[in-house]
Amino acid sequence: MDTVTFVTAQGLDLLALLGTVLWHAIRIGAALQVLPFVGGRGMPQRARLILTLAMAAALSAVLPVPPPAAVDAATVLDILREFAVGAAIGLVLRLAFEAGTLAGQFISQDMALSFATMADPANQSQMSVLSLWFYLVFGLVFFTLDAHLALVQLLLDSYRMQPIGAPFADFSAFLGVVPGFFPTVLRTAVLLSLPVTVAMLAVNIVMGVLSRAAPQFNPIQIGMPMALLVGLALLVVLARELLGPVQALFGQAFEAARALTG
Repeated sequence: MDTVTFVTAQGLDLLALLGTVLWHAIRIGAALQVLPFVGGRGMPQRARLILTLAMAAALSAVLPVPPPAAVDAATVLDILREFAVGAAIGLVLRLAFEAGTLAGQFISQDMALSFATMADPANQSQMSVLSLWFYLVFGLVFFTLDAHLALVQLLLDSYRMQPIGAPFADFSAFLGVVPGFFPTVLRTAVLLSLPVTVAMLAVNIVMGVLSRAAPQFNPIQIGMPMALLVGLALLVVLARELLGPVQALFGQAFEAARALTG
């Protein structure tokens, strides 16, 4: 009889542990569903599931046990709240990567490279070559700065600031974080592309003056190669200066993500 009781107790403990892990997996899985490089559609679903469960199990060992859940409307609201918090955290960090994509789009149009596209496995769409280059550079900087470790710490702190089952302290502030961060993304994209954009404007002005002064020269045959060469040279210079602005952008993104549960 004692053996049966022991086995039953162990089974109940395992079920309780599994329930705890699954509770934490909701927020983590929602964040990884949106995040690029460490999640998203660019990562296989099985790998994303394994990573989600591994992180949930690791964080469950250091976090308080969530309150018992019943089959009622309150539990459904808790699940939706967990999913919303995780998706919002992932969306804020994803917007930081979209700043690079947007900067690449601006520069591609000025360098006459908007027609040069490649398949983007993360978004299942076509992306300009320069946008993909900026996207990969942002990903390399993300891992170089150990931001993936900061992401784990961010998720851990989010459970401490917004425990499972606790209502939002200020729901309107939660809804305003992502729209409030978007101007920062747009400003960073414009500032990153501004040096190349101004240089391309100067090249176009020179080509326009040349075409008026010497109509026998074809501005398309001369202007496009010139714009391409100048743009590539400026990108080489810009690549050496990207670390500071990208690091500042990721710092602002993590601050915005912390404000979601603050």
